[in-house]
Amino acid sequence: MSAVEPRVDPAAKPPSAWARLRESDVFHSFISTPSAMVAASFTVLAILACFAAPLIAPFNPFDPAQISLWDGKLPPAWVEGGQAQYVLGTDNQGRDMLSTILYGGRLSIIVGLAAVGLGMVLGVGLGVIAGYVGGALDAVIMRIADVQLTIPGILLAILINGIGRAFLPPEIREEFAIYVVIIAIGLTDWPQFARVARGATLVEAQKEYVQAARVIGLPGWLIMLRHILPNTLRPVLVIATIGLALAVIAEATLSFLGQGIPPTTPSLGTLIRVGNEYLFSGLWWITLFPAIALVVLVFAVNLLGDWMRDALNPKLR
Repeated sequence: MSAVEPRVDPAAKPPSAWARLRESDVFHSFISTPSAMVAASFTVLAILACFAAPLIAPFNPFDPAQISLWDGKLPPAWVEGGQAQYVLGTDNQGRDMLSTILYGGRLSIIVGLAAVGLGMVLGVGLGVIAGYVGGALDAVIMRIADVQLTIPGILLAILINGIGRAFLPPEIREEFAIYVVIIAIGLTDWPQFARVARGATLVEAQKEYVQAARVIGLPGWLIMLRHILPNTLRPVLVIATIGLALAVIAEATLSFLGQGIPPTTPSLGTLIRVGNEYLFSGLWWITLFPAIALVVLVFAVNLLGDWMRDALNPKLR
């Protein structure tokens, strides 16, 4: 007797995207990993709070009318001498610390996202081309990536940032400082994306669907774009998540060293640098609260990236 095949209702609707997500292994891994849920919650809340800074921040640190030098260096509200309207105190310029952290965190996240996006686009593009074309082009691209990986990323970012500023006229140097920092950090990150994308491309290029695309005469750029690139994004997404935390740290480091965001534009790095000058004068809150915000944000993103690495790689489950 032959096995009875299950009847399929041709009128049945395919499952929705949310239904497919709930049935996926990644979703079950997420809800069964408390650290991933906590990290994702902290990351989402931090990003939402920073981008909603104009709505939820008590003051606007960019508005001179809302800044009072007479209220500068006030301690947090629960410390003697503090004021209730300044919950976390004020900095040396009289700016509310809670507001500057929200606005500064938004700027740090924007710089990190833009830098990771630049590094990902450049690295994935070069990695896919190197893995698919091969030959001398592959050797040249990967040797450049290998050489760059031997140089500490922060030193390379300082070098690129210094060269970019040197070519800018002094009158627009501060105005374009954010873009220079984004380019500097992004250009230091592309080799990691290129190596991962090249490895995934070498695997995908040997599969039957790519061979079939070649046989029917599809051009190489279309094969790379339509068939190979989508299958390289899973490991790239993991690197991009962890890279966001590293990019935020890089921006904070550059700003702390005076090579990044100008002091007039608050970011987490500039806030820590300004507060460091007053650390031994008893004004601990100017450094402590931005540093805590930076550590929590980076730690949460790193935990989320570690979970994604395990969840998206079947070999690590």
